[in-house]
Amino acid sequence: MSLLLLHVKRFRSQLWIFHPGTCQRYSATEELKFELIELGMSSFIHVIYNISCFVVVTSCSDSWFMFLYARLVQESSYFHGLLSGSFSESGRDHISIEWNLETFLNLMMCIYDCALDVTSTSFLPLFDAALYFGVERLLSKCKRWLVSLASSNDPASPLLELSDLIQMWSFGLERAVEFVPDLCAAYLAKNLMLVKSDEYFGNVPYELLMCCIKHPHLTIDSEMHLADALLVWLDSDKRMFDLSETSNGNIINLMEQVRFSLLPLWFIAERRKSHGFSTFADHSIELVTKLTKMSSKCLVDSLRDGPPTDLRVRLTQYTEKLDLSGCTQLNEAILLLSVLPETYFTNPMWRKSLKSFLKNPEDDARNQEQSSQTTLPISSFETVQEVDISKCQRLDYIATIKCISKSFPSLRKLRAAYLLNIKVSTMLELLQSFGNLTEVDLTVDIVPIIPCQASVFYASPGLAQTPPIISLTSGSNSFDHGQVHRSLSSITRLTLEGRSDLYDKDLRSISRSCGSLCYLNIKGCALLSDACIAYVIERCKSLHSLIVCYTSFSENSVLALCAGTSVTSSLASNLQMLHMSKCEGISETSLINLITRTKKLKSLCLRDTKVSDSVLCGFSGSSLEALDISNTTISSMVLTCVISKNSNLKSLKARGCKNLIQSETMFNCLSKGSGLEELEIGWGFTYFSLVSMRPAVSSLRAISVGLGASIGEDGLKLLPSACPLLESIVLYFQEISDSALTSIVTSLKNLEELALSYCFGDITLQSFKFSIPNLRKLRLERVTRWMTNEDLFVLTQSCPNLTELTLVGCAHLNSDSQPIISSGWPGMISLHIEECGRITENGVASLYGCISLEDLLLRHNGSGIQKNFLLDASLKFPMLRLVSLDMCDAKEGNFDVPEEKEVRFLSIVKISRCKSQRCSLGRELAPVHRETLVMFWNGQNFTNTLLKQRL
Repeated sequence: MSLLLLHVKRFRSQLWIFHPGTCQRYSATEELKFELIELGMSSFIHVIYNISCFVVVTSCSDSWFMFLYARLVQESSYFHGLLSGSFSESGRDHISIEWNLETFLNLMMCIYDCALDVTSTSFLPLFDAALYFGVERLLSKCKRWLVSLASSNDPASPLLELSDLIQMWSFGLERAVEFVPDLCAAYLAKNLMLVKSDEYFGNVPYELLMCCIKHPHLTIDSEMHLADALLVWLDSDKRMFDLSETSNGNIINLMEQVRFSLLPLWFIAERRKSHGFSTFADHSIELVTKLTKMSSKCLVDSLRDGPPTDLRVRLTQYTEKLDLSGCTQLNEAILLLSVLPETYFTNPMWRKSLKSFLKNPEDDARNQEQSSQTTLPISSFETVQEVDISKCQRLDYIATIKCISKSFPSLRKLRAAYLLNIKVSTMLELLQSFGNLTEVDLTVDIVPIIPCQASVFYASPGLAQTPPIISLTSGSNSFDHGQVHRSLSSITRLTLEGRSDLYDKDLRSISRSCGSLCYLNIKGCALLSDACIAYVIERCKSLHSLIVCYTSFSENSVLALCAGTSVTSSLASNLQMLHMSKCEGISETSLINLITRTKKLKSLCLRDTKVSDSVLCGFSGSSLEALDISNTTISSMVLTCVISKNSNLKSLKARGCKNLIQSETMFNCLSKGSGLEELEIGWGFTYFSLVSMRPAVSSLRAISVGLGASIGEDGLKLLPSACPLLESIVLYFQEISDSALTSIVTSLKNLEELALSYCFGDITLQSFKFSIPNLRKLRLERVTRWMTNEDLFVLTQSCPNLTELTLVGCAHLNSDSQPIISSGWPGMISLHIEECGRITENGVASLYGCISLEDLLLRHNGSGIQKNFLLDASLKFPMLRLVSLDMCDAKEGNFDVPEEKEVRFLSIVKISRCKSQRCSLGRELAPVHRETLVMFWNGQNFTNTLLKQRL
């Protein structure tokens, strides 16, 4: 036997000794000498560790060295030169090499075939050592690891820290190792959606970012996310303050990589004031506006030879989600251009074949299908699991669904909300070609009419120019059962909220095809009968979440939920979510029977129902996370009992419950829970309630305090410290002061919503002079009567990112307020202005700068609105869906009602009429509202209804 001696001199608390013969590590905790017995081997390498210095002994006298010698010479060019005499130092007794011990031992392990894992933290040290010692085996191992990381589709693959990626990129450039920068750029391109919010994203070098954007594997959910990422990068590290020629050129080069014609209009408008984007905003708006006016056929005719890159949505083999929501310019031609391969555009006949496919899919569908298969080589993107085409109102959804079914065969989630041209029955019939689809969302705006509660006029002399009232019970298309080839059994979540075109026969057909439904949202589907809802419940045995607010959900439906041979066998016993706001006509006995069976409920909404204490007393569940009993007669005693059993309650909404007035016990009980995240409260809530609840509200994110509550100035000042995570504050009828409001806006950095309605106290402009950059929603109702145009301008500076604004009772504003709003908040989505001086006295032309408006309310602001305003608004605001006006503001006394084809995307129009009153002294009082005309377009029917009440 021969001996292999490794002498190690210890200078640190722990070190590792590597034995080349056995490829094992030995831990050394004291100064020692190891004598390891190896057959046929004697002393070859004498390694001494002194701080960070290795001493490699080159003199070898025993015959056993041949194995080690051959392996070192074969695997390492460094040792090849050292041990074969090529180095000038080879003749010395020993050579000192400074290197990290851990890395050096890992290097030796690789040389002698030991298992070695490369990680994001070890890659650089190992790669550096592999380069220095010339170990090709380790170089290849590091390269394979980086290649795998840059190309993996496995969501469980190890993520590379952005800081490590930047170091790798720089190292590769410094050492001229081309594959390292290339793979770093590929990794960043594939994972941009993950890393764009990283704290180190601003440290990404310009060259790396540019390579990432130009990389064919750039994977983003939408063009908006790329633009947003670039703006974040430009805003970091004070790049925008560097006005050098090089810096300015870099900014232009970066932003020019964005496909401006594919951005959502609201995003462009909102970023219009951004220094990095302002140069391109007008150009982008021009492109989007131009596309919005072009048909698919005209668009194809306008294209030049070659692939139209600027019109192709980015899709790669790594794309998992495609978010096209809000792209009103998107049509089926753009979608098809995005899923066709580059080679398709080399054929000079490509325009002809594309236009052939874009013919009306309802005409000769069979020939259409054959044509598409022979002329359109649509690419398949297997990784795409989610598509959102909400508010893409110009898409022909039949052609779109056919295209999506071919391109995204693994699709699991489809969101197509606020698309009025979609017929539910036809859409679900088309979805039968999707084998993996589990979630479908077809939400639209809920019609503000509940038939059983509306008081309808059948004649209205004062509105003679409006069309006659049309019945809300006209016919509807339903499933053609002869064409159903496969069920939709894979769909487990279906949202049909607001679908006024949904009739009993439609929903019955849906329930027969979607037998595996677990979640069903039919909120606001006012034309469905109780019997139909009951039928669906009986058919869908897997239902555990049911949202039936503002429907005819009643006795039959409750009986269907409770049906079963025992309490545990009923569907109610498995319910996890039940929302039934405004559902009336259910007897107390039936409600008790239902509630006593729902022991697994996690979310229960009984808002605006006649539920009583005796009903809620029957609830014995302990899994509630959200409870809404707003505007009911529930008492604090019963609510306290429910809260005590459900310690994991995260959301409690009880505003408008007058019987909670003696509720300190309830608030003390809440403080013992795991912590609230959302609270809506009114009667009985005081400053002392907030103090007693302080342990429970430390994680609160939203609070709404309404009529009957009185938290006072001390309570409002306590909010920032008691609830530091607050994102939303809504106050009704509360006393508030400048100092309290200042405390809120300066301390709560995450505040996104602030609403002050009918509050009283000493509020001045001083409260709004502080910067609130994260605030998105602001509602000021009857609290800022003093506001002038100058004050409004200050508000645009302190709250620059508002997307929703409500002003009521600001009597000093005038028509000059309009350009302040348009220029200050060009990305406004919702704008409500009522009784605000003379804002509309000279018309509304200056508001057209808010091009992304979706919801507009203008009432009692001056009689200057043109007669044809509705038609103009639908043209100037391409995203507009909701409009509320008052006849008082009509310049000529009334408004023209556009033709159906002229307001294709304008779904709900409300026009109120009122009459003014004078007191005995002759002074004009607030107007008294008489009726409201509601015009509603659901994609099939244009309905006009005149109601007695004001909406």
